Amino acid sequence: MDSLQDRLTNLEILYSHQVELVEELNQEVIECNARIDQLIKEHGAMREMLQSLAPEMTESPDE
Repeated sequence: MDSLQDRLTNLEILYSHQVELVEELNQEVIECNARIDQLIKEHGAMREMLQSLAPEMTESPDE
């Protein structure tokens, strides 16, 4: 009976470690998504700036 109790205790310990790991990974995903959102906004702002400069260009950038 002790071995069954030991196995149950070990499973509970493993489960609690997995819960903690999942929470840490979830936080990482949240932070990555926030960074991606920030980069998307920056990319859009840069595109707008480039498009606003385009009419002012009289020569091709290659010339």
